[in-house]
This record gives sequence, structure tokens and C-alpha cells, in this order.
Amino acid sequence: MGKKEDNIKKAKNLMNKLDQIRNIGIAAHIDHGKTTLSDNLLAGCGMMSEDLAGKQLVLDYDEQEQNRGITINTASASMVHEFEEKEYLVNLLDTPGHVDFGGDVTRAMRAVDGCVVVVCAVEGAMPQTETVVRQALREKVKPVLFINKVDRLINELRVTPEEMQQRFVKIIAKFNELVNKVVPDEFKGKWNVKVEDGSVAFGSAYYNWAISAPYMQKSGLSFKDIYDYCQKDDQKTLAKKSSIHEVLLDIVIDHLPSPKIAQKYRIPHIWRGDENNTLGKSMIETNENGPLALMITKIIMDPHAGEVAVGRMFSGKIERGQELYIIGMPRSNRIQQVNLMVGADRIPVEYVSAGNIVAVTGLRDAIAGSTVTDDPEAEPFERIVHVSEPVVTVAVEAKNMKDLPKLIEVLRTVSKADPSITIDINQETGENLMSGMGELHLEITEYRIINEYGVDIVTSEPIVVYRESVGKKSQQKFEGKSPNKHNRFYIEVEPLPENFTKALYNNEIPQNIKKYKNEAVKKLQELGMEKDMAKGVFGVYGQNILADTTKGIQYLFETRELIKEAFDEVMKSGPTADEPCQGLLVKLVDAKLHEDAIHRGPAQVIPAVRIAIYGSMTISDPIILEPMQKVFISTPQELMGDASRELNQRRAVVRDMQTEKDMVNIDAKAPVAEMFGFASAIRSATGGRVLWNTENIGFEPLPKQLQPDIIKQIRERKGLKPDPNPASYYMD
Repeated sequence: MGKKEDNIKKAKNLMNKLDQIRNIGIAAHIDHGKTTLSDNLLAGCGMMSEDLAGKQLVLDYDEQEQNRGITINTASASMVHEFEEKEYLVNLLDTPGHVDFGGDVTRAMRAVDGCVVVVCAVEGAMPQTETVVRQALREKVKPVLFINKVDRLINELRVTPEEMQQRFVKIIAKFNELVNKVVPDEFKGKWNVKVEDGSVAFGSAYYNWAISAPYMQKSGLSFKDIYDYCQKDDQKTLAKKSSIHEVLLDIVIDHLPSPKIAQKYRIPHIWRGDENNTLGKSMIETNENGPLALMITKIIMDPHAGEVAVGRMFSGKIERGQELYIIGMPRSNRIQQVNLMVGADRIPVEYVSAGNIVAVTGLRDAIAGSTVTDDPEAEPFERIVHVSEPVVTVAVEAKNMKDLPKLIEVLRTVSKADPSITIDINQETGENLMSGMGELHLEITEYRIINEYGVDIVTSEPIVVYRESVGKKSQQKFEGKSPNKHNRFYIEVEPLPENFTKALYNNEIPQNIKKYKNEAVKKLQELGMEKDMAKGVFGVYGQNILADTTKGIQYLFETRELIKEAFDEVMKSGPTADEPCQGLLVKLVDAKLHEDAIHRGPAQVIPAVRIAIYGSMTISDPIILEPMQKVFISTPQELMGDASRELNQRRAVVRDMQTEKDMVNIDAKAPVAEMFGFASAIRSATGGRVLWNTENIGFEPLPKQLQPDIIKQIRERKGLKPDPNPASYYMD
């Protein structure tokens, strides 16, 4: 297979020519045809046989992906394409479209500079399309548009050429509207796509053809020719005259930025360090001779090589044998192998330089989201903000006791490879909890543990993760005394306004308040906090803030770290149901401290502050928040009643309903707890003729009348006494 070897050689030579590199992702709603498209791009570049392209799904090499016909892992591949007599290296990441794997999409976006958003011509832009566009723009990744499955419009829906053009106009307008909603200010109006300049293409990934305005001029094909070929069912000729990889890779090279251009505006956005120090400058200039900075976006488990870390080189070069640091980990790791990825093959190379995607072995301590550098003191990249967080949990047990040590090892490995899965291994109770984005996410992870890692497991029924908060401001301050009665802390708690919780969730307020004091104070004031209060903020945990509003209390400064520790502890598990807290502003309003340092150590301060926060929450109308999902259903009119009935049984609220021809689109929201088993229920209720998908949209207060029962259930499940402690319990 000469062409493939030839390409590998070219890829190695192009790696240092920054202007000739494009790092791109392909993102879309589930089943709009991303993986078929990626296959054809690879085939066109001679990386696999053309007849199999689109049928073989090279990038879905995981056995389970082929069974389910959906992409679960982001695969990566490099290929070489010629454009205007120059050769370019295109590093491609194929991402999943299913909402449960949204974390994978967000991480892939961190590694690329541009993306091709695929929209199905028949279905148009779907809710998940909106999510991927938002994820891309949030990472300052520039989008172009590919409208797929055009053949189905002509052959199945029998639309006329005029209707077809109207449909395209609608899809493009909707896409630009999505972009304008969330595009960073500096690119307002500049990142919209237009047919005229060739930033939009149409085609069929399955039949391997595509067309764009510049390509029509180049090839002499007209819109009518394309329509005729499809109608005559001669898409093979079309694929020869206007092959999809030519058209799309032309767009990628013409419209998406090289690392050299993109890193100038992306680095300040994804890295909080000093842009004028050596590392900052080197990343902005994509300097291969600068210090090393690599962001890991994915860990692949390879049965032979072990853990393979895939990521984006922003600065420096990485080679075998190097000793590198993973920020936040105690020891250095030695690089064993450096590879470029081509489909499912890893090609060993001497080194990979800044601006490229690399796959390395030897980074034992890395997880997806790690920053790898050659200087342990370097500033890490920003944590990756996911669109949703894990909200469904199952307890995992080994079928055979002898597998227990292996199971714990495997669970740790799983959470490394997929940070959207969180694992909580409780040594005391022997319970292992695994949380994920949804039922499907957990099902697939279970399947992997059994079949890929060979551990037989039993899992419990899925349970939902709740959050605790308060409904109103404390009427009075609550006193917490230290065990030796020499120290007293007075705390008030109030709900944190929504714009603050949003900003915390989106990483706009630094978690490390101490290090970024000025930036944090400025941001808090912008959001509407008074200056004195903003200056007093000294702790952030999740979506909760701790502030000191006292004046001139002696010795207080020395105990601040301990107060913060107590705050962190309570935020991890609140007083009502031992669940994490969210949306709280905890204020220290007064304190009386013993003058002798020996009497105000951790054993005195931490319990006192903890009691004061617990007590204060208990008198401030404690509430439980439950995770909610957006549910989008597209159903034929005659089945609308069945679909609505399914929703009504699940405490769903319908927010919007639109009729298009004989289909009804329902936009609703429902509690995650009520959505278990929804997939099979809606299928059987409608005979499988309904399209639907869900997306997690954060937490909302649980209806008051349901609260006592739910609290009881959670507490009993955790082995606590059925009722939470009253305020008097904390007053002793």
C-alpha cells in the first residue's frame, strides 16, 4: 500500500510547517453522518480503501461502536491534502454526537482550532447541533458547515431544486443565528458561514460526493447537474467529479486557521498564566524551540502499549526518553514512545513539535485534561468546562470477591480514560459508586468493564445525584463553639444569585482565589457584589463562595485556612441529605478567638466552623435541588398523544410545541430521576417511530411536597437516621 507509506512520510515532513497545518474536529448531532464523513476523508487521502469508505467506519474501531453504530470514542487521524499546489497536514478528531458523551466533544475542542459542523439536510439543525456549536465557540474554535444527506432530500422527500435551495437557506440562517448567539465578541460577524465564499458545502457522506461554490467554478458542475445525477441515481459519477474529501479539505484549508494564527487568540483564552513570560510567548508564537506545553485531551487504552495519551502540543517538542511533569502530580513521567495517529494506527516518530496532535505512551499519571510540561512550576491550562456534569450514579460490585482488587484498579483506569465518569471508592463501606452523564453512558462503561477489562460486575439500579442549597437568607447569625469552648464563629448563609453560580460553573471566577485575588475581586464586582464583600471572598468550592465580612478581629487571619477547610468539607456533603451543596454564599460575620495559638488549632476551629455552617443552613429554609434534562421529541401527529402521555407521567413540563407538516416537535424539561427507562417506554408507546434526545441542563429546586420523602430515601440509602438534625442539635 504505497500511498499510505508515502503519506506518512509527507506527514512527518509537514509537521514543522505551521502555515501548512490544520487541526480540526468534526462535530454534529447524533446520526448526522460524522464518522462516515471522516472515513471518506481518510480514504480520499489514501489511508484506507475507497470502496469500503463510509461502510467500514475505520475510526469506529471499538467493537462496541460497530455494534451500536454510534461513535463513542473521539478517534484521531492525520492526513495530507494538496490545495493550490501546496501540501497540507490535516489532523482530524472525530467526536461523538450522543449527549452522554458530550464530555468527549468538549475535550476534543480544546485540541483543535477549527471544526466542521455536520447538519443533516433532512432533519436540519437539532438541539445537539446547538450544543456542539456552543462547545466549539466557547473554546474559540472556528466552525464551517457541511450539509449532509442531500441525496435523501431528492430521492426520498422528492423536493424540487427550488425547495432544496430554500431548505439550505433555512439551515444556514439557523446555523449563523446559533453562531451569533455565542461567538466571542472579537469574531462577531466574522465567523458566519456563507455559500458565496465557500464556507458551506453540501453533499452526501454516504455516497462520497460534496460540492461548494468555489468547487462548482473549478469543476464546471452546476446545481442542476448535481440534482440530475442524484435523480438518475448515478452518484458514483458525481463522487468521481466532485469527491467529498477534495471539497471538504479545500474548505478546511481555505477557511480554518493554522495553529500559528489560532494560538495567538486561543492561548489567552485557555491559559491564565503571564503572556509575557517565556512559556506564554512561546505558546502564542507556537514556538517549537520553546518550553514544552502539551494539553492531554484523551486517554486511549491499548491492550499492548497500555495507556496512550493523545493531546495538542502548544509549545516545544516532545521526544522519546524525555522526563516530563504532569501539573499537580508529585513525580515526573518518562516518555516511552511518540506517535502520529493515522486511523487506528500509531506511527512512531522521532519527535512531534508545537502546533500538532500527538499520541504518547509513558505518561502514567495523565488524565484527560492534564497539562504536561518540562517545568513543574508552570501554570496549567484552564480546566475544561463541560456542558453538563455527571448526574446518574450506580453502585458497582465485583461478582466474585477475588476480583475486588482488580475491580478497583479498573475503575480508576476507567475514570482516567473518561473524566466524565466519576468514581467514588469508599474504603469504609466497601461501596464503589460510578457516576456518569446518563443511563447509556453508564451502560456502555459497564459493558467495557466486563468485556474489555474482563471483570464480572453487578450494578445497582441507577440513582440520581441531588444537590443541597437554601431558599432564603438566615434571619440571624448562627454561633459555632469549638470543643474547648474558647473560640466562637458566627456564620450567615444566603442563596447565591444565579449569575454567580453560572460564572463559577463557566470558570469565569478563578477557583484559586488566593493566587488570582485581583482578577476575582474585579469579576465579582462586575457580577454585582459590593466591593467590601468581594474583597472579603477567600474561598470557592464548586458553585459556592465563602466570604469574610468581619472587621479587625485579632488572630483571625491565622485561622483562615482552617475556616476554608471546614467550608470545603460542608460543601462536599450538606446537613440535609449528605449530598454536595450548590449556590451558597457563606459569610463569616463575627468571631471570638483565644489569644493562645495552641487553643485554636485545627481540632478546635474546623468543628466549630462546620457546626456554624450546618446550623446556619438548617435555619435558612434548606432545599434539595434535582438534576433536570431538556427533552426534545419529534413525533408524527397521530402519535402525539402517546408521546405526551409518556412525558406527563414523568413530571415533565412542555416548554414549546411546533408543527412542521405532519410532524410535531415537542420541547420539554423533566427531572432526570423520572427519566429512567424512558428510552424503552417511548419506543414501545410509539412503535419506535419517534426521534428524541435529551440534554442535561443543570439543577432546579425539587417541588416542596416531594422533599420530605426524597430526603428520607437518600438518608436511608446512605445508612443515616431518616430525619436530618434540627437547628437545636447544632446549638449546644
